[in-house]
Amino acid sequence: MKREIRFIDLFAGIGGFHQAIHSINGKCVFASEMDKFARQTYFENYKSTSPEIFKDGYFNEDITDPNLDYKDIPNFDILCAGFPCQPFSNAGHKKGFADTRGTLFFNIQEIVRTKIDEASKGKGDIPKVLILENVKGFKNHDKGRTYSTIKNCLEDLGYTVKAEVLNSKFFGVPQNRERIFIIAWYSDKIPVKKESFNFPYGLDKKGKPILEKEKLKTTALKTKLEDILLSDEELDKREREEKKSYTISERLWEGHQRRKEQHKTKGNGFGYSLFNKDSEYTSTISARYYKDGSEILIDQTHLNKRPRKLHPIEAARLQGYNALKNNKSALFEIPVSNNQAYKQFGNSVSVPVVTSIAKEVKKQLLDLEL
Repeated sequence: MKREIRFIDLFAGIGGFHQAIHSINGKCVFASEMDKFARQTYFENYKSTSPEIFKDGYFNEDITDPNLDYKDIPNFDILCAGFPCQPFSNAGHKKGFADTRGTLFFNIQEIVRTKIDEASKGKGDIPKVLILENVKGFKNHDKGRTYSTIKNCLEDLGYTVKAEVLNSKFFGVPQNRERIFIIAWYSDKIPVKKESFNFPYGLDKKGKPILEKEKLKTTALKTKLEDILLSDEELDKREREEKKSYTISERLWEGHQRRKEQHKTKGNGFGYSLFNKDSEYTSTISARYYKDGSEILIDQTHLNKRPRKLHPIEAARLQGYNALKNNKSALFEIPVSNNQAYKQFGNSVSVPVVTSIAKEVKKQLLDLEL
């Protein structure tokens, strides 16, 4: 029997990390998310796979709530968190906990420190691995002092730390999305002491991890936007059912074109981005996509139409969520409005990326079979 891996899901969003760790025989024992709409999506999708966290009160709304005693969080092996990047007022001055106080990373730090303290009293286990995610520029935030502060804090707690920027487009997802991932492992608790961790930089055509960056361009799985798009017929049917058109208005299209021309005149490349089914990948989908869709517009000249926005199902697939894949019943529920759905997928991690990382964590750091 494969050993169950216990994990907690902080700043959980709609559960990209949840899906990833669950796929390697993980059991979620605690989750936290403030946004009520993201909580709704999270509940709908994990109420059957992780019923205990909802039934037993371990689906927390506010990780900063002073009434939440971190001692009450169940023991776990892996901590996952796509934490927000906030300014660190004293970052880089090596003031320990004072460096992070007032930031949301402080809560991650405090949970881990509390569990280490409890373990020293024989009351629990030390968390073995932390998997953290942030925007690409996080490592250079405040001239690198923010990242240095976090690294120093984790090392002070007894963890070895390694970070890498990974791009979703190399993991079978047709989206140019770069994010930094930080892996920290508690050196004295790993079965075989590990000095390093080899990140997967992508997946090859057989779905195997690519552990050498220089092999990406020649061996990475090729993607095409057509793989995640609804067919014209499917989209037309959904538009009729939803009584909604995803084709942007004449006014909005004229505005996009005008602004792009203005930016071009100024010598920069800002403006809308247009893609078609043969595009290898799109630009990065963001939480603001619901506003005008400018970063990812789908060309419809073959239908003699203006460009359109992604359907929420397509936005889900663009992040690796299996939503109505191949016309089967929905495997990932979207119970919220379109605007909220766009925000949620724009804020999410790409599921195939974190799944690949999770598999390597299990294999390399926990020495467990996949």
